[in-house]
Amino acid sequence: MQTKLTLRLDDQLIRRAKKQAERAGKSLSQLVAEYFSAITSPKKPSSKSAAPTVAGLRGSLKGTEIDSKDYRDYLEEKYR
Repeated sequence: MQTKLTLRLDDQLIRRAKKQAERAGKSLSQLVAEYFSAITSPKKPSSKSAAPTVAGLRGSLKGTEIDSKDYRDYLEEKYR
């Protein structure tokens, strides 16, 4: 059973959320329902699961010469 929910939010936040929902190909209600479901889920994510953004990047460097040493070197240089 679906129940209507009224939220009072800043107009600008609503506009940004609607744009995000459109980019994701979903309705704002779907986006909010997925968020509520995620934050109330009783199970904790396993260490092997990744956030959708991270999961979408998986394999993007395949075939390159970049490795974890390159990343460590980058971080050392960045935070000196």
